[in-house]
Amino acid sequence: MNGILNILKPPGMTSFDVVSYLRKISGVRKIGHTGTLDPGAAGVLPVCIGSATKAIEYMMDKDKVYRAELTLGIETDTQDSSGSIICQKDVKVTEKEITDCINSFLGETEQVPPMYSAVKVGGKKLYDLARKGVDVEREPRKIKIYSINVVRISGVKVLFDVACSKGTYIRTLCADIGQKLGCGGHMSFLVRKRAGIFDIQTALTLEEIEYCAENNLLESKLVSVDRVFDSYRAVTLNSNELKKLRNGAFVSIGDSDLLKGETVKIYDADGTFIAIADVLVRGGQLMLKQKKVFC
Repeated sequence: MNGILNILKPPGMTSFDVVSYLRKISGVRKIGHTGTLDPGAAGVLPVCIGSATKAIEYMMDKDKVYRAELTLGIETDTQDSSGSIICQKDVKVTEKEITDCINSFLGETEQVPPMYSAVKVGGKKLYDLARKGVDVEREPRKIKIYSINVVRISGVKVLFDVACSKGTYIRTLCADIGQKLGCGGHMSFLVRKRAGIFDIQTALTLEEIEYCAENNLLESKLVSVDRVFDSYRAVTLNSNELKKLRNGAFVSIGDSDLLKGETVKIYDADGTFIAIADVLVRGGQLMLKQKKVFC
């Protein structure tokens, strides 16, 4: 099997737990997820199978959409409800102040990764250091909040939707909002609604995946890996050109409206997705050079 499964990860499982489960029921060893989702969170987790694992590096950069619940007045050491309470304060802010504060995080900003994260400092994962009680200085990273909309405010509970760039920690966003409001806060609920092209409405539960595996339907649920590159233009090559491309040689494309520096999808004459390739100029001619071969 080669392709991508859009999994609805349940809360209580790590992303690697999901991969292990899929290996067990599918019998396929070459499986990898496309970006960690916190164990306590639920939602979209695209999982690549077979040769589709080669696309993981291109899927990690995709934007995400979440629905989160912020609980004001309580700070935890993990910035979510799984941690220990480190501070409690009265919440004396209006709904308008909450909404205005949340909206102030729109656009490009910098975010300091939480200690309980897989980010590495000095070759060591931060959560390993955090579990030993070690707190280290972390460099802020640039992120972008594309949209952020308050769904409901009920007492100290604030439900909101956020669309953001890769590398954004929603629990850190919640903690930062609480800090800016002066009362503190933590993320008490999180669901990922979208990751790149994969949406929660088409995500499959583990129970559905198990049923499909038992009835030989799992392969029919795979999303073709070329969907990851929907924004790329397509080029069809003949068998001789494909042989050159696979062997790492340059392939001339003659007169074309392709642009130098562009990356394209490569198909064979039957419409089978083969690879992605870069468009280069060599000897005054437009050429293709393989970037990643999938088939």
